[in-house]
Amino acid sequence: MDNIRADDGQIQFKAYDYLMKETEKSVDWAYEAWDEIVEGLTHKDNHVRAITAQILTHLAKSDPKGRFFKDFDKLLKVTKDERFVTARHCMQALWNVGIVSKKHQKMYVEGMSGRFKECIKEKNRNLIRYDILVSMRNVYNEVKDETIREKAVALIESEKN
Repeated sequence: MDNIRADDGQIQFKAYDYLMKETEKSVDWAYEAWDEIVEGLTHKDNHVRAITAQILTHLAKSDPKGRFFKDFDKLLKVTKDERFVTARHCMQALWNVGIVSKKHQKMYVEGMSGRFKECIKEKNRNLIRYDILVSMRNVYNEVKDETIREKAVALIESEKN
């Protein structure tokens, strides 16, 4: 975790790579690092913000106490990051949340739907919407829940252009 905040990009990337691989499955150390990871979502370094956002999405499956539900809005804020590449990294990782449980899926779909609608005034709205729809497709591919597909189609059809 310390190396995520390293000034050396290679050290930072190795930490990122290691933690992403570790969190592909449920881990027993999630709560030991939780606060530090959530704190990283507002770090001054956009790389730290992107890394911690991606790790937090992976930790959703390692959260039997449900802490994720109170921190999800903090992740959604990262999808509006001043550095668009950071926002995209977060957005592209969010599908990991939607596959954890029905409760996670509901929160995820509501968050993505809201983000789809509100991004209309943003400079990169087309890319944001594309990422949202790809993310929803990833969730659908994993859980095969028709409501996900139907919601994505409804979002697409809501677009006038």
